Amino acid sequence: MTRIGKGTKIDNLVQIAHNNDIGEHCIIVSHVGLSGSVTLGKRVTLAGQVGIADHITMGDGSTAAARTGISKDVQPNQVVWGAPNRPIKQVMREMASIPKLPALLRQVKSILKRLSDVEQKLSSLDKE
Repeated sequence: MTRIGKGTKIDNLVQIAHNNDIGEHCIIVSHVGLSGSVTLGKRVTLAGQVGIADHITMGDGSTAAARTGISKDVQPNQVVWGAPNRPIKQVMREMASIPKLPALLRQVKSILKRLSDVEQKLSSLDKE
């Protein structure tokens, strides 16, 4: 049996499967899908297009940012994002590092080239 707590707001185009327990004062935005046996604590916010796998628990006050794919439990008051869900601060750090990757790759290639040159020089010294 699915239970929806008092004060919970459910937007349009939301799919709620069987045996879910949705806490009080949750906000579930459009295009969200909850699989079976999901437990949402009190004051949980699910932004647009969030999908939750079955048998997941989201703690009180937790939030899932838009388009998050939740495949593991979410701790109380935690904000998650991405697929699979990860703490939002971690995802933001990862996204901020992406533009730096080409320069970092060039540096690594340069260091490897210099290392190879040093190894060749050492090898030639050993032969003398």
